[in-house]
Amino acid sequence: MINITVGDIEKVTEGKLIYGERNIICENFCRDSREIEPGDTYIGIKGERVDGNTFYEEALKKGATCLILENVNIPDEVLKKYSHFAIIMVENTIEALQKIANYKRNLYKIPVIAITGSVGKTSTKDIVAEVVSEKYKVLKTQGNLNNHIGLPLTILNLRDHEAMVVELGMSHLGEISTIAKIAKPTIAIITNVGTAHIGNLGSRENILKAKMEILDGLQEGGTLIINNDNDLLHKWNLEHRENINVITYGIQNESDVMAYNIAQDEDGSNYNTKIQDREYNVKVKIGGEHFVYNSLCAIAVGLKLGITMEKILEGILNFKLTEKRMEISTNKKGILIINDCYNANYDSMKAAIEYLGKLSNKRKIAVLGDMLELGEQGPKMHAGLADKIDPKEVDEVFLCGSLMKNLAEALTDKFDQGKIHHYATGEKEQLVSDLKERLRSEDMVMLKGSHGIHLEDVLAELR
Repeated sequence: MINITVGDIEKVTEGKLIYGERNIICENFCRDSREIEPGDTYIGIKGERVDGNTFYEEALKKGATCLILENVNIPDEVLKKYSHFAIIMVENTIEALQKIANYKRNLYKIPVIAITGSVGKTSTKDIVAEVVSEKYKVLKTQGNLNNHIGLPLTILNLRDHEAMVVELGMSHLGEISTIAKIAKPTIAIITNVGTAHIGNLGSRENILKAKMEILDGLQEGGTLIINNDNDLLHKWNLEHRENINVITYGIQNESDVMAYNIAQDEDGSNYNTKIQDREYNVKVKIGGEHFVYNSLCAIAVGLKLGITMEKILEGILNFKLTEKRMEISTNKKGILIINDCYNANYDSMKAAIEYLGKLSNKRKIAVLGDMLELGEQGPKMHAGLADKIDPKEVDEVFLCGSLMKNLAEALTDKFDQGKIHHYATGEKEQLVSDLKERLRSEDMVMLKGSHGIHLEDVLAELR
């Protein structure tokens, strides 16, 4: 394992060691004083509501051996209470965190796969990591640690790992560029360019520009892997492919890795793909066309890293989704529940609705919550979902949130009376009551909405 010392941190952050020894080893890094374990390095970060720099004594009480802080005066009487620790003062702890992560990343000569996109980052990360783990010991992004703080913290978890798979998230221009330069991927992936954060960026073209910032950190000789069926990525590929190593995957447009003969049900998908003139059957245990795309991406990564196709297929078969993303279960009354309420934007909502519509002939009910962060385009984009909801494929629709009122109005003429139900965000109890009254044994219910709408409250009542 490659060790980082207090002296290394002092040097790379251009900070000042005000207490302790430079030879203390800093192995585990933590930004939450409540989660400190003995021997950890604590980084105090000032947030919108809480200043982590003020919790230095709590960190020391729990056994932190190094503190990285900004703008804090620590009384001598506090220092005298504890032993064998160091304190480094820096101008900005977030910038210091990024510099330390950049330093540690440079110590590792390993494959690094970085993933961005409007939809599917987490599920693609999970399936790619599973495939890569067939050959390497892999570190991957946990939870939502995909921003200017989370990505550096992930990198600082590197130990004896042989490969790393990370998500790069953003909500504004410039953010992916910053963290891509820290991650320094050898393989960069863009799953798609949709409408997530369009309220901040203004147009899909600006979203494409933001996603392409991943190339700012791509190592020389690195590879870009893209979804060639996404309209903007397809166009970009036609115009810029000659300037970079590009691998494409897709179903519709001619691509390097393709799927055909696709069969789907609630238990997953089967499809065929041809690699070097040999045909393979691919089984994905999670349903939905978007997971076919994810698996194609994983195949492209695996082949690039020299993993055999047999091992790649094992990895795809073994991968599990992060919690609250397309979880399928059956409750005591025999009702099939599809839980996809971790988050939502226009593109992922469309994909979920299309997936529900393609499932078997059971009675199907969609429970949809507001899609947030769409800015002034929110009402129009919610209403636009009406084109994706076919009364021949979805029997009833329960909508939650002020923005979903636009969809309710747009669906009125398409559905019979009493099949469209709308509730304010604070009316979930009524939604649950009405939904339970309508449900029958062997019905199928899908829940999808932005995390801020908290459809998990509805989910808990259905289980």
